[in-house]
Amino acid sequence: MKMLQAPEGVLAEHHHDLQRKPFHPALISYMTSGPVVAKVWEGPNVVCSSRTMIGHTDSAEAAPGTIRGDFSVHTSRNIIHASDSVEGARREIQLWFQSSELVDWADENHESSIYAA
Repeated sequence: MKMLQAPEGVLAEHHHDLQRKPFHPALISYMTSGPVVAKVWEGPNVVCSSRTMIGHTDSAEAAPGTIRGDFSVHTSRNIIHASDSVEGARREIQLWFQSSELVDWADENHESSIYAA
């Protein structure tokens, strides 16, 4: 986990699929308006379980008790992002982190799962 001022280039690459959307410039402006916290979660079914904790992308539809349901006020001010797949997580982790910043751990009760589904 780290806090940083997100570089526009990293944000543009992270949101490359949204570049043609009319809200893209405002999204980049919002994301560069203050620091962000980037974090890598690992564990069994981490993509599914993290997205369940985070809640629906539309804050109006996010259930109470989820991060978006409790803290988000509008979709254009999305307060959290989660990868939608293991492949997406791999790409995003490489964008936001140097390999030296990642700690992969395992013990007899925990298999290494930094990229697990």
